Amino acid sequence: MPTDYMYQMKCGQNGTFERGQVKPYGNIELSPSAGVLNYGQGLFEGLKAYRKENGSLLLFRPDQNAIRMKVGADRMCMPAPSVEQFVDAVRETALANSRWVPPPGKGSLYIRPLLIGSGPILGLAPAPEFTFLIYASPVSNYFKEGTAPLSLYVEDEFDRASRGGTGGIKTITNYAPVLKALGRAKSRGFSDVLYLDSVDKKNLEEVSSCNIFVLKGNVLSTPTTKGTILSGVTRKSIIQISRDLGYQVEERAIPVEELMEAEEVFCTGTAVVVASVGSITYKDKRIEFRTGAQTACQRLYDILVGIQMGQIKDKYGWIVEIN
Repeated sequence: MPTDYMYQMKCGQNGTFERGQVKPYGNIELSPSAGVLNYGQGLFEGLKAYRKENGSLLLFRPDQNAIRMKVGADRMCMPAPSVEQFVDAVRETALANSRWVPPPGKGSLYIRPLLIGSGPILGLAPAPEFTFLIYASPVSNYFKEGTAPLSLYVEDEFDRASRGGTGGIKTITNYAPVLKALGRAKSRGFSDVLYLDSVDKKNLEEVSSCNIFVLKGNVLSTPTTKGTILSGVTRKSIIQISRDLGYQVEERAIPVEELMEAEEVFCTGTAVVVASVGSITYKDKRIEFRTGAQTACQRLYDILVGIQMGQIKDKYGWIVEIN
């Protein structure tokens, strides 16, 4: 749902971004030979603004999105806004669209920063000009199931990412390739796809647009990020909260067979927040997991969302409040 305003800032060959501006939401003009259109030179981020009971707006760890964009930009041979420029731009965009932020508990304003090679380039090279854009849309639950447990399908034909590639950054080129497998899984009644590593096809990687966690006893495991898995901001936050709650958190390679003994499985991400997985199907075998109010997943969800919405004291310094 388009909101009223978007943010735009440009950068020429000197590598420095000019001062950006909030402008009415609308189409942008690109040359047919723009780097982003021909060679996929682009990145995006995703974060949310929440409305507090007193009416003020809250952003959750926007500096981490800024840092991740800088890392991705370096890999994609692009200049990036500074952390301060990024956070200020997000703040301005949220404020300009404040009337679109849902009431507390009714959703959030999803904010989508984009960094694209907007300049014309025919030969294979970085674009001569770059554009940083932000637009926003009010959202509720990401999955059609709402808060119901997800059903995942383990994909063993298509890969999401490979070693030495760009799976660890949020480049636009990572997402269209998953549509084939995702569409096939949804046509069979599944919520999403769980990918395996591209080399041995035996270790868990991530879901199409979110990270995954596996719980057995007091041990909470998640695949390590070594270039093929996106280092999610929500993932990082859940790891910190879990350790503070006394869970033994392990970032490691997780063989798909470990799902057979797992007690709980859940996904994390800006869009999905913390989503419980009710079942995973692997090689026509359906594995079911514990779900419901008394789970670790629900406890972590309640704490994280409580911090994001200003209902629980933020002892980590993650929240940026906008008055």
